[in-house]
Amino acid sequence: MGETTGISWCHHTFNCWWGCVEVSAACDACYARTWAKRMGEEVWGADASRRFFGEAHWNEPLKWNRAAAKAGERRRVFCASMADVFERHARGDMNRNLNDERAKLWRLIEATPNLDWLLLTKRPQNIVEMIPARWLPQMPANVWWGFTGERQREFDIRWRDIPSTIKEHGAVVFVSYEPAIESLILPPDFLALGSRGWCISGGESGTKARPSHPRWFRDIRDQCIAAGLAYHHKQNGEWTPGENVERRSGTVRVAHRDINGWMLSDENLGDQEGHADDEPTVYRVGKTAAGRVLDGRTWDEFPAGMVPK
Repeated sequence: MGETTGISWCHHTFNCWWGCVEVSAACDACYARTWAKRMGEEVWGADASRRFFGEAHWNEPLKWNRAAAKAGERRRVFCASMADVFERHARGDMNRNLNDERAKLWRLIEATPNLDWLLLTKRPQNIVEMIPARWLPQMPANVWWGFTGERQREFDIRWRDIPSTIKEHGAVVFVSYEPAIESLILPPDFLALGSRGWCISGGESGTKARPSHPRWFRDIRDQCIAAGLAYHHKQNGEWTPGENVERRSGTVRVAHRDINGWMLSDENLGDQEGHADDEPTVYRVGKTAAGRVLDGRTWDEFPAGMVPK
């Protein structure tokens, strides 16, 4: 798992373990929980065990590191798509296992200098306690520190909990505004990260995906551009604005945003000539058809000096 990935902002994914427990609204339609259940893995919940991996799995990033060195380029590893690196487990025995796996991860990161490790968490309050003391105050150059901020409330809490040493010395600090479920204003001290800052946005996917308004993505994009932060729009999700909807026969689910929130209905796309100017309406056409286009283009920016090859 992780040799290749469809995630547009990384080359590989790596998981120290599978499993987690929900902590906020972003978790309501968690794709990782759904995928684990589909694979027959009962690893979600406060009391559930986690799935761990053998040495062959842990050796994979060493191969990626050698390949990156041979190619003369850096490659990005998203850790972890099926877990949260900074989870504290309710069971003492399982928590000791997580601590052991984290210790292996820290050594692996240090042994792979040609890989940039993107540590994305919903639990930044645990970072200082769980990273090695040797990483303080000088952060490793190949670690990018990220947190999920699906709406203003979660963004504000998690940004506050990001350790000051990371805000000041982290190679890259980023927010994953995915799934975007409300509008978001980036605070001045986040925008002040400048070329070290990064914002990834995306709509929700999956059977229970909630709509995202394209204006939310535009607002974040424009804030980033004005402040010199890189902006990367990963996906529109299951829902997309009219500019990405082809006229075709058949009924689709439609969401219209008003002061009361999203109003849902069904519509036959063949009944209308076009949809490009009908926001705030979005259409459920599926993740693939919805694509990544925002205002006629894709947004694939990376932090300055970190341009992908």
